[in-house]
Parts: sequence; C-alpha cells; structure tokens
Amino acid sequence: MRVLIVDDEPLARARLAALLGECAGVEIAGSVSDSEAALAALGDLQPDVLLLDINMPGMSGTALAQRLAGRTRPQVVFCTAYESHALHAFDLGAVDYLLKPVRLERLNEALQRARQRLLQAPREAVSYLHGRLGGEQVRVALDDVICLLAEEKYVVVQHRGGQLLLEESLRQLEEAYPDQLIRLHRNCLVPSQRLIGLKTLSDGRVLARLSGTELTPEVSRRNLPILRKLLRMG
Repeated sequence: MRVLIVDDEPLARARLAALLGECAGVEIAGSVSDSEAALAALGDLQPDVLLLDINMPGMSGTALAQRLAGRTRPQVVFCTAYESHALHAFDLGAVDYLLKPVRLERLNEALQRARQRLLQAPREAVSYLHGRLGGEQVRVALDDVICLLAEEKYVVVQHRGGQLLLEESLRQLEEAYPDQLIRLHRNCLVPSQRLIGLKTLSDGRVLARLSGTELTPEVSRRNLPILRKLLRMG
C-alpha cells in the first residue's frame, strides 16, 4: 500500500516516515510539504493513502480532502495536533484522525482501516477521450489530459504524450464529464484535479496553475468565482 506524507513540518514528516518503516505491507510513495504539492503529485505517485496534516500554508488539509471526497483512492488519514477538526474530518470521509505525536499502534490501526476500504471499494472506471492522431483513431485516458483547447472546428487535447484532435465541442465534453472537467474560459477546459492554484498578474489578469505542466491558461472573470470556490480560496 503506497502512502504519501503531507505535512509542512520536516520533523513531522521524518517521524511519520520512520513509523511507516515499521509498518508491514507499506511503501512510502513520497513526502511533500503542502497540499498543492500533494495534489500535483497524485497522478505520478498514485498513492493509496494520504497521511495529511490540516493546518498548512496555502490550501489546508481539509480543503484538499474536500477536493478528493468521493474518490476510492487515495484514502485520507489526518495527522494533526488539534482535536477540534475531528468531526469535520469524518464528514469529509476520512479513514481516521490521529493526534500528534502519532503512535505506531494508532498508525497501524488507521492503515488497516484504509486497507479494508480499498479492498471493499469498487474499482474506479478509467475514462477515455477518443480522437485522431495522424489520421488514426487513438484514445487517451482523461487522467493524462492537461487541457482541452477549442481551435476552429476541432478541440485540441494537450496530454502527457502529446496532442489529440477531437471532433466534439467543448460544450459536449463539459456535459459528458461534468465532475471531471472545469472551464477556465470560453475556449479552454481542464481536468479538475489538474488545478492547483491561481496567479493574479499586475494587470489584473488571472492565470491558472496546473499540475504536470508549465502551461498557465488565462481564467475569464465569469469562471473565476467557481474556480476560487473549488480551491477554497474565496
């Protein structure tokens, strides 16, 4: 079972890593210092479980858990110094709520609960987009998509392996995947899990920060409130 540690305190990350080393059947997928880094790493690291702090700079741990609510993977185990967030944590579907300093016995219990949930949960279906590349029909997993751009009568899909042309409109794609694609502006959709932040320029324009790419598409004023709500920034 692959575990990703998310905590802004280096000593806390080191302690959790040491404890995980004493847990059977566990592999440390990675260790990051904030929620945005965790969100950006999910696609590459594919963790089964997050050991997640709550009070961190930027996006809080509960905000990240809200973004991940309803997904089979990763399961969330909160590791925090504060008791007051426990009720909210379980409302978000957390497997367990561990108080710092985390004890090995409690960590093992939490990981066992996570393992049981993963074994009992139905396998998540992979969604694919089907299009053309060099005259041939190909498909790309939606999880590998970075952004979708409307260009003339086609939609250009930017993904990890290159580009793909679709004949569907952005509106058709938005309606087909309402929980997975979000609109940045009239000519651009992105997978919701790619959105990790917003950057406001000196001229007032707002750019979207996406995981796995240096692309920073512009956000329209019309869609900005929705994106801020998604990121729990406003």
